[in-house]
Amino acid sequence: MTRAREWHLVTRPHGEPKASDFALVETEVREPDEGEILVRNDWISVDPYMRGRMNDVKSYVPPYALNEPMDGGAVGTVVASASADVPVGATVVHGLGWREYAVVSARSARAVDADAAPPQSYLGVLGMTGLTAYAGLVEVAPVQVGDVVFVSGAAGAVGSVAGQIARHLGASRVVGSAGGPDKGRKLTSDYGFDAAIDYREGDLPGQLARAAPDGIDVYFDNVGGDHLQAALGALNTHGRVALCGAISRYNDTEPAPGPDNLFLAVGKRLTLRGFIVGDHSRLMKDYVTRAAGWLRDGTLRTDETVVDGIDNAADAFLGLLRGANTGKMLVHLT
Repeated sequence: MTRAREWHLVTRPHGEPKASDFALVETEVREPDEGEILVRNDWISVDPYMRGRMNDVKSYVPPYALNEPMDGGAVGTVVASASADVPVGATVVHGLGWREYAVVSARSARAVDADAAPPQSYLGVLGMTGLTAYAGLVEVAPVQVGDVVFVSGAAGAVGSVAGQIARHLGASRVVGSAGGPDKGRKLTSDYGFDAAIDYREGDLPGQLARAAPDGIDVYFDNVGGDHLQAALGALNTHGRVALCGAISRYNDTEPAPGPDNLFLAVGKRLTLRGFIVGDHSRLMKDYVTRAAGWLRDGTLRTDETVVDGIDNAADAFLGLLRGANTGKMLVHLT
């Protein structure tokens, strides 16, 4: 038996999570049964959607159980296999993160080419993160040539990719919102945004009007709240909104009022559509092919914020909720 560590949720957070809501637990890892593989996790992903899973409420993904291992995206190396389809030494992506070792059904793991791209990229730009941005702008709120696109949370893992994909799809102008001047400069200097809004300065409607004087046609929403309200005011007739997330509301302890200008959606004939990336998995092959080409030619750039060690995974997640990351937040275990 192998002994390893894994993170448990021990208390459901009320408002902003704190370190005492989590516990790092040592456990025994069994050998794989027929059709299973044992994976040594090399990288794990912490993501905003995980905050919702810490509440005991019905949602599109089950809540975390208390005093049980949490799960999430991970990429690792197969160290034992009871499957003819997945050999020892293979690099695989799977859904049992938040732990050092995982026994995984071979059918639920996806082998990836660690020579073609860094393994952790399959948790980010070449994984669900990138697909989220792609699906949002190809199917949910389709970008048309000449559109002006606004992305909130634009320095994060999804937002930074979304802004660049919008350009590849023909957007004439791309505006992003982020927190602080450093992130704003990164949007324009590294990711190719035309303008950056610092939400910490306030007056989002005024800043957006100056950044997009002719209005916006597509809004990719990662933040909700005041960003959605500002976008509704700036959207042109027949504008489209991809409702991806609302991180500004994830720690609310009481229901928050919605935008008070939602009726603009009627007069402007807007389309507001929420989406879950899993509903668009059929796009993955097409997306990875296109994204790999953009990465090779340098027209798609990404960043990672890496925290080392399983011991620091909970701190990485807490930092993510506070905006401590630029690009994808990852925990490196080896």
